Amino acid sequence: MTGVWIRCFCLLMLLGAIAPGLRAAEDRHVLVLGRISDDPRAHYDQLKALLDYVVPRMKDVGITEGRVLMARDPQQMASYLRRGRVDWVTETSATAVQLQQRANARLLVLTERNGVSRYHTLFFTHRDSPLQRLQDLPGHSLALQSTASTSAYMVPMTTLLEHGLRPEILLGPGDTPPPDRVGYVFARSEANIAAWVHKRMVDAGAVSNLDWQDPQRVPEAFKPDLRILFRTEDYPRALELVRADLPAPVEARLREVLLQASGDPEASPALRQFFNTSRFIPLDDSMRQTLAELRDGVARVRAEVE
Repeated sequence: MTGVWIRCFCLLMLLGAIAPGLRAAEDRHVLVLGRISDDPRAHYDQLKALLDYVVPRMKDVGITEGRVLMARDPQQMASYLRRGRVDWVTETSATAVQLQQRANARLLVLTERNGVSRYHTLFFTHRDSPLQRLQDLPGHSLALQSTASTSAYMVPMTTLLEHGLRPEILLGPGDTPPPDRVGYVFARSEANIAAWVHKRMVDAGAVSNLDWQDPQRVPEAFKPDLRILFRTEDYPRALELVRADLPAPVEARLREVLLQASGDPEASPALRQFFNTSRFIPLDDSMRQTLAELRDGVARVRAEVE
């Protein structure tokens, strides 16, 4: 009886090892678009609209069907990419470089949304604050959004480390860090970050320049009482990536379809629904260098802060 169980166990292990390959072979005509989401129901239609535009234009490389697959976090999405369950991912810069590190995902194109392809982070403080420069932050508190944010977490963190500053998480907005540390606290939204700085609940905050210009996130009534402390370099707003082993003809055709979409009137509704995308842009050397630097910064945050 023991021998039977051993043989059954070995058979199950063998099937488990070959099953992913079998599924990939059966679904090689399917293009799977993925996204990390905490609200899959809301994001599904946004992704499906562009997928429905792209798939009919990829028949010449064997693609006849499209599917959407959501992940709850970068770790799960990296697993999907490594296992071939997702072919194409749309993400922000910080998450994109994490998927490069964890799953060897390849950058495909830059995504321009609402006519903006690059943005930057602004550190700001209250007008009456004694803070005058980034190096004045030790001993003070900084409001960020959440660990999922590129502009209001990862870029501020990499910026602090690049300037020799040492971040330390606080218990809340009323907590005070040691004099040699920059205390940070999560406010959960850009609107909260602005309100906490305005009300002097924290000493400084960090948001993207796009959020700074959005009155829903930084009300115009607050602006006279706020002051910009530091501006980071620009980085890509969003990116499209593909899995490392996506067949080269499929990858090349997908890039071609996306780059040509802004010139096709039939693509306009799908692009608008796809997070208000205005066009896709080839990645140039300067953006690749920026992303390489961000990738190094993200690795440092993971190692030294989290």
